[in-house]
Amino acid sequence: MADSLVIATATSRPHVLALAEHVTTALKSAGASILGVEGTDSAEWVLIDTGDIIVHIFQEDARELYRLERLWSHTFDTDTDELGEELDLTANL
Repeated sequence: MADSLVIATATSRPHVLALAEHVTTALKSAGASILGVEGTDSAEWVLIDTGDIIVHIFQEDARELYRLERLWSHTFDTDTDELGEELDLTANL
């Protein structure tokens, strides 16, 4: 696993690609080794992996679809659904 996870939103395909290029350049300038960059073909979701840092750059629709921050949250709430409505956790008991 990485030490840091960055999740960012861009407004369009060119915006995703520009952010990915800028982040990659900045990481290299800071001495990081880029282990991989994925997703530049569609540019809906670009992942930049340095080993210690993983950067996700999403277009808005893709970020809403995948909701990575919910998967990686330390405060995942099992008593409510994604809309904040209470769940009956005893319904299948």
